[in-house]
Amino acid sequence: MLNSVQAYSKFSDFDISLFRAGKHYKLYEKFGAHELQVEQQSGTYFAVWAPNAESVSVIGNFNGWNRFSHPLFLRWDQSGIWEGFIPQVQNGEIYKYAISTKSGEVLEKGDPFAFQWEKPPLTASIVNTTWYEWKDKDWMRVRHLKNALNAPIAVYEMHLGSWVRNLSDPSEFITYTEIAEKLIPYILDAGFTHVEFMPVMEHPYSPSWGYQITGFYAPTARFGSPQGLMYLIEQLHLNNIGVILDWVPSHFPGDEHGLYKFDGTHLYEHADPKQGFHPDWNSYIFNYGRNEVRSFLISNAIYWLDRYHVDGLRVDAVASMLYLDYSRKEGEWVPNELGGRENLEAVSFLKEFNETVYSEFPDVQTIAEESTAWTGVSSPTYQNGLGFGMKWMMGWMNDTLDYFSGDPLFRRYDHGKITFSTVYAFTENFMLPLSHDEVVHGKKSLVYKMPGDTWQQFANLRALYLYMYTHPGTKLLFMGSEFAQTSEWNFNQSLDWHLMQYEPHQGIFKFIQKLNAIYKNQPALYEISFRPEGFEWIEYGDAQSSVLVYLRKGNHADENLLILLNLTPITHNDYRVGLPAAGQWDVILNSDDSEFYGSGVNQGSILSEPTSWMGHAHSALIKLPPLGGLILKRKTKII
Repeated sequence: MLNSVQAYSKFSDFDISLFRAGKHYKLYEKFGAHELQVEQQSGTYFAVWAPNAESVSVIGNFNGWNRFSHPLFLRWDQSGIWEGFIPQVQNGEIYKYAISTKSGEVLEKGDPFAFQWEKPPLTASIVNTTWYEWKDKDWMRVRHLKNALNAPIAVYEMHLGSWVRNLSDPSEFITYTEIAEKLIPYILDAGFTHVEFMPVMEHPYSPSWGYQITGFYAPTARFGSPQGLMYLIEQLHLNNIGVILDWVPSHFPGDEHGLYKFDGTHLYEHADPKQGFHPDWNSYIFNYGRNEVRSFLISNAIYWLDRYHVDGLRVDAVASMLYLDYSRKEGEWVPNELGGRENLEAVSFLKEFNETVYSEFPDVQTIAEESTAWTGVSSPTYQNGLGFGMKWMMGWMNDTLDYFSGDPLFRRYDHGKITFSTVYAFTENFMLPLSHDEVVHGKKSLVYKMPGDTWQQFANLRALYLYMYTHPGTKLLFMGSEFAQTSEWNFNQSLDWHLMQYEPHQGIFKFIQKLNAIYKNQPALYEISFRPEGFEWIEYGDAQSSVLVYLRKGNHADENLLILLNLTPITHNDYRVGLPAAGQWDVILNSDDSEFYGSGVNQGSILSEPTSWMGHAHSALIKLPPLGGLILKRKTKII
């Protein structure tokens, strides 16, 4: 039998006061399991918050899972923290907390602050450390430039469990280390600036895609150890690739080993199901009005930025947090203290989260997945905004996919769908997402959303991508879309990499490579992407021809780019277009180039004519390829 629990604490009185006030943002340094030495004895210190428990003990292999042998001590300060030091327990030990409730029930719970958990379907926590000898100081020194709002940000969104599987056994995952070996050359080849991992935190249920989290402080053991994930992130950084994590402070599952009714009471969630139960996801909503819960969540955000060197957090399901009546019928929700539908506690929490993140890590980005017209999501909190760095442009995504999925013959009647986004494009710092949500649940893959025969589907997809990359805002593309995966995304199997042997799919991949290269090398596409000065319509009213012409502007006029889109399958041989300046304009990208599986309708360099058109003193006749687009740049300096 190991030694019994010894009294010991990592908490100062100041720690406790901060925790109870909801202002402790590094709780992971205190709570959980920490291997250390006490009076020349090696062992592990345990601390857990369970204010309504009758008793709490540590159980594990080391004591035969006996809940009577190692009880923790309840602090005397009404903080609700149970703690103690157990000699001889070391890193790698499997454990849970046995929590006796006031009703006489005994719950076996995983550690909310555990740095590692067992590989699902096993559910115990593991004593571990987040020590790692990082080698990415060069990236960390310059990442403020890579993550800036005036930098090109092209994000490759991916699900680690289904990007690629074990070739010899497709039912098996590959490790974080193996992912690094395969992913980094691919991202460098494709040209994305950042990767975004769908939730890597430990979750028991794979079909949740990681969004039903039980281990908020632990990367999933499906792919290896915490240090394995650190290695993957470090290797990405060494190759100048940023890393964004999906973060889920909106809800958690009701698994018996998780946060739900943690000490026999509704500790982390609201007790009233009208506030605490999420009808869409059959999960539980955090109680943002409880100080200790706020500290838990904000500490979690800081943890991933601190211990894992993450460059950004994309916050999931923000709309569900902001509205008390989200997905609820009348009578199923509780109004706020002012009688309204806004969740004032969640609003306050999100503001505090963003203020804290940007105070501690001013060189990262927070990104909101927010689908409503809430004002000021990406405005600073001192301007009464929520304080995010960016917001997903869900309206653009819905309108654009709706437009492109329609028959080109009738696009003239839907012209407003493709031009409307510029009416509100500068109200937020928008990221344009073509995300995982658009290629599941019967929605079809992106290429199969497109109308027409095979050639037209691929031509439409290239035109969509050109429009996306030249539209104001940063970019996000879900894995598989870069080579036009034909089947819907399936979380349970690898992407259809065999498609890359076929010319149409090779063409899409080459086109994405070219788009990423142009995006990164043409300042007009990113320098002032979030301000109206960076965009100008040349022609937005030609619904009959389904043609768009617009200018993207940088800080210097000689960097400006002219974009032309012909969204019909008919070649316009002599389409006159107004030019913002006289001189020679060169085509730097043609989506219809045969290199991309296009039809090869090419327009060479054009020379301006002194003919007024579209409000400009100069113009030219241009050949516009079918279901295609052109990017032009003026060769000589403006006179």
